Amino acid sequence: MPILYSLVARGTCLLAEHSATDGNASEVAANILAKTASVDSRVSYAQERHLFHLLCEDGIIYLCMADEGFGRRIPFAFLEDIQAKFTVKHGRIATVAGEGDLQDVFGPTLAQQMDYFSNDEYADKITQVRGEIMDVKRGMVDNIDKILDRGDKIELLVDKAASLQGDAFRFKKSTRHLKQALW
Repeated sequence: MPILYSLVARGTCLLAEHSATDGNASEVAANILAKTASVDSRVSYAQERHLFHLLCEDGIIYLCMADEGFGRRIPFAFLEDIQAKFTVKHGRIATVAGEGDLQDVFGPTLAQQMDYFSNDEYADKITQVRGEIMDVKRGMVDNIDKILDRGDKIELLVDKAASLQGDAFRFKKSTRHLKQALW
């Protein structure tokens, strides 16, 4: 699972978190939170083979840890999704909630979205659009193949029609000769 840890915090006050791995991710995250000002920002920090991605908006910090090879686009899409869900469900109480108060209500959402963004190929909008483009491309190739087949069939029909016309002309001519010979 490329997204291994996530949290939502207000300053250094941890509101909810989820970890899909053992290790010191929560301690490293706590150090990052202690050094982070609650100013709107999007940053990434490297720690060994992992990257910690942070999105801060309106004093609420959304942070996740992902494998280094997972890139930045999908983790930030994850953080934006978490931010939108959190703001809608808990935006008002987030400013007064205490340490861990939202763990039971938002921790499962973190787990679910971590799994979705880590495993679903269409979690990322760019990947989704690329998939849709490939589907359209396949459809167009199929349509072009059908048009070419239809064109081949039309050419075959034109050739047969020309052959029939020639045969009809020869038949008419031979019947005229036969008629003249019989009279």
